[in-house]
Amino acid sequence: MSGITLGAAHQTLRDEVTAELRHRILTGELRQGERLVEDRLAASLGVSRNPVRESIRVLAAEGFVQVVPRLGATVALLSQEEADELFDVRMAVEGLAARLAARKRSAASAELLRTVLEQAGEAVADGRLEQVAALNTAFHLGIGEAAGNSYLTLMMKPMVQRAQWIFSRTAAARAPHSWTEHLSLYEAIAAGDEDDAQARAVAHVAAARRSFLAETGRTATHRND
Repeated sequence: MSGITLGAAHQTLRDEVTAELRHRILTGELRQGERLVEDRLAASLGVSRNPVRESIRVLAAEGFVQVVPRLGATVALLSQEEADELFDVRMAVEGLAARLAARKRSAASAELLRTVLEQAGEAVADGRLEQVAALNTAFHLGIGEAAGNSYLTLMMKPMVQRAQWIFSRTAAARAPHSWTEHLSLYEAIAAGDEDDAQARAVAHVAAARRSFLAETGRTATHRND
């Protein structure tokens, strides 16, 4: 008899559904403002409505879904103001994470970051933008882990996931530059240069912000044409 309880199995299914729906939101398959119909999603995933309903609650708590009583759930809209707030927080948190990662650098953490960078370089060269976005997230989370601070790690995951949502919108133009900036940041961390690592992390987030502002400006211009 398996040691897995029915409750654990149910939670695993919910987590799988949540991960898939989050992936569809991050990649734009489920567009901002799109209505989330439980029956339709359940059919596309081959599951019942229950795990879909629970997953929508989880994603609402993460800020990816908006639930309005009697109207249902939609993919949240990421406003310019929210994006600006996210970039502000990223500068502070990721700058600190890079500083701590440089201070606590180890062969294992350096190897992990280097592996992600190599995979990202290949994905950029091949134009696999969806994979580039996922590896971008993995790199930032890797720095969070390398920082060795449990409170920082708790903050990093939801923040970086939302950052991936933004990156996915600018990946075509941003990917080569982002990879180069990541390489520079990795070198500072591997060298144990805390000041340089923090400065490069902050500069990287600032560059991402400029790219996002340029992209949203172009989108607004096209809509007004």
